[in-house]
Amino acid sequence: MNWLDFRRACAVILRLGDLALSGMDIRKALLIFAGTVCVGLGVLGMFLPLMPTTVFLLLAAYCYSRSSERFHTWLLTNRLFGKYISNYKAGKGISLRQKISTMVFLWASIGFSIWLLSASFWPSLLLLVVAVSVSVHLLWLKTYRPESTAENGDLHSIEEVS
Repeated sequence: MNWLDFRRACAVILRLGDLALSGMDIRKALLIFAGTVCVGLGVLGMFLPLMPTTVFLLLAAYCYSRSSERFHTWLLTNRLFGKYISNYKAGKGISLRQKISTMVFLWASIGFSIWLLSASFWPSLLLLVVAVSVSVHLLWLKTYRPESTAENGDLHSIEEVS
């Protein structure tokens, strides 16, 4: 393929891209694509202990916020990780249930991996260091507690009932 053929092929691809995007600029399309890839990686991170979930979901939220209000709203209202992202972004932390389930799954999968590598000292040590580091990070995160009526000063309504 010579240079002229390459340029023509690129021009055709760009024209097809323009038709497919129907008025959307290429930057938005790339951000939507990157956000979708990050959501996929974040979902994988829920099941793979060494893969970060939060980083990918926050990056997806950033990409979607810069490209598509529809995708951004979908992500923040998603029943699986919408509250998780919103609370984390707001600095409220993650729930105690999420911390416990993450720690149990992390240590179970790391323990299983170490058992599989029973004769290998350095990989097992590396897995232990990663598990301890992730555990410390999780314990360091603020624990999110939903506000209850007693904390909001609605003690009068509780006293009236009793």
